[in-house]
Amino acid sequence: MRYEGNIFRPFSEASSYILQCTIGCSHNSCTFCGMYRDKKYRVRGLDEIKQDISMAADAFPGVEKVFLCDGDAIAIDTGTLLEILSELKKAFPRLRHVASYVGPASTLSKTPGELRELREAGLVKAYLGVESGSGEVLEKIRKGVDRQMMLEAGLRLIGSGMNLSVMVLLGIAGTGGDSERHALETARICDEMKPHYLAALTVTPVPGTPLYRDIVSGKFALPDPFGTLEEMKLMLEGITSDGIKFVGTHASNYLPITGKLQQDKKKMIETIDLVLSERDPALLRGENMRGL
Repeated sequence: MRYEGNIFRPFSEASSYILQCTIGCSHNSCTFCGMYRDKKYRVRGLDEIKQDISMAADAFPGVEKVFLCDGDAIAIDTGTLLEILSELKKAFPRLRHVASYVGPASTLSKTPGELRELREAGLVKAYLGVESGSGEVLEKIRKGVDRQMMLEAGLRLIGSGMNLSVMVLLGIAGTGGDSERHALETARICDEMKPHYLAALTVTPVPGTPLYRDIVSGKFALPDPFGTLEEMKLMLEGITSDGIKFVGTHASNYLPITGKLQQDKKKMIETIDLVLSERDPALLRGENMRGL
């Protein structure tokens, strides 16, 4: 297996074989993200990808899960993606799960029929960085789509039959009223989209990014740890859809919270309320324990 640069994957793909299909991210303009700043986006050659699959099959023939990286493998031409999925099926007889990060604009570049074709070929899970349901926030963080486009991307993925995991960012709107609007609008878009999984992460400033420069210069202020918990609570309170698995255990979060909506909603909110009432930093994950 050959990799170029740093490799990133969702924590739920820890047991997956990581297949690098693209170098970098096709968008690569989000103000908060530093993952692919050092890479110029390109799609790897199909022959090279097939060689990597062959090497992996020789070394690990029992692979059951594969994650396609880098940042936005769904941007690859549909025909090429179908060839990659076919090659994976041939190489790994026990394969049951292929997943990828998906950008909203790249998702919208595919027709609903193409997305269904990819699902039928084995692309079963998509990780979509929604970040916020607020159109104003999406514009400020240079996500590349507006609110309606983000919603449509998620609905297309759901409609294709893919298992959709949505990621949202606590703190990305800053402080004050913007924080509350961000939380409420994010709850609303999740209610409309109805993803299978909702993963909440807390913004962690990354040196070299526009957001980091704005924080250092004083143009942007992050909520304190308890402010991010207030956002999490508002999101949970605002989501009325049933069956969404809420995952708030990412290393960036100050308080690990997880459960199924609506089944565990009351318990999760009670846990947050307890910490908010105490306002004791000792109840939170320490800065030295947090990570991206």
